Amino acid sequence: MSTLRPDYTIETIHEYQQGTLPELLGVRVVALAQGTLTGKLAVRPQLLAPNGFLHAATVIGLADTCCGYACLAHLPEHAHGFTTIELKSNFLGTCRAGTVRAVATAVHLGRSTHVWDASVFDPDGHTIALFRCTQMILAR
Repeated sequence: MSTLRPDYTIETIHEYQQGTLPELLGVRVVALAQGTLTGKLAVRPQLLAPNGFLHAATVIGLADTCCGYACLAHLPEHAHGFTTIELKSNFLGTCRAGTVRAVATAVHLGRSTHVWDASVFDPDGHTIALFRCTQMILAR
């Protein structure tokens, strides 16, 4: 089982994401521990769909980013990275304003694959999406 790498911190994540889609979306990691990572995103007009609700791609971007950063933070010693090989989302609600939060949780931390779940919550703590992804670990 992979464990949390001590050299991978919230600060290194924020440096790592500069100039990338997670930075454009406004993803901010707020907690990192063994088997879990929490991120937040402030809802703003640019992240809404034309109907005025939070765009599904924004929700997926937050959930996938949190799972991806969590995967990086838990890479086994022999690995240099990962690539997503499957993802799935179920939408249960939405919001128009405030800050949404995603909590990524490890389901499987193997040598060749990781499986992560993420729950995305609206500002009131209601679940707006359930997300699962599988990542293939890339060996050195």
